[in-house]
Amino acid sequence: MKKITFLLFLLALSATSLAQGFQPHQGFVLVRDYVPDVIEDIRYFTSNNFMGAKVNGYEANAAIVTTRTAQALKEAADELRQMGYVIKIYDAYRPQQAVDHFVRWAQGTDQKNKKDYYPTIEKRNLFPRYIARKSGHSKGSTVDLTICYKDTKKEVDMGSHFDYFGPPSHTTYLGAYPGGNVNKTHNKNRLMLKRVMEKHGFTNYANEWWHFTLNNQPFPNTYFNFPVRDK
Repeated sequence: MKKITFLLFLLALSATSLAQGFQPHQGFVLVRDYVPDVIEDIRYFTSNNFMGAKVNGYEANAAIVTTRTAQALKEAADELRQMGYVIKIYDAYRPQQAVDHFVRWAQGTDQKNKKDYYPTIEKRNLFPRYIARKSGHSKGSTVDLTICYKDTKKEVDMGSHFDYFGPPSHTTYLGAYPGGNVNKTHNKNRLMLKRVMEKHGFTNYANEWWHFTLNNQPFPNTYFNFPVRDK
């Protein structure tokens, strides 16, 4: 009887341990479980984005990535923290249903956020140049991020904002553009972030200073569609 009771205790303990961490999908984790001071600003969970609307599939302000990506992000965040920064994530895993929503929007007529996100580009030209039917984000190992000062949580100025469509978002861009300017200090900040991320196993997409993909990602050929949740 004592042996049975002890076995039941072990099973209950194991179940409790598993319940302590939320797993969005097999092989995926919440970034905050690996980087506790991460600032999550998932733009597609809100209307603060190029569409001006909440995007299908985003049910929480949560950054989700593959386990391997989270481990690499932790290493990068640890180094950046020593430099006085914390990471801020705009987007991470993106379900296919969200990508489908982007495509439908790109093929429509709404342009209410054109001035802020694509002032020099005709909306009809966003697809498929900037918005495609498949996204590397749906594989779970790509993140869109920036850095904030650790003490104030204020974003480091990168010269152009997240999801600005066009050359000013290119990592090495220098010069003025409608509504802004990327100077040498901004460029230095971008390249510093790129250098740290690359040191810890990521590759930057040259047309977006905020976009990083883990090298040797675990699901290179799979586009997932489970929703973004944190419970």
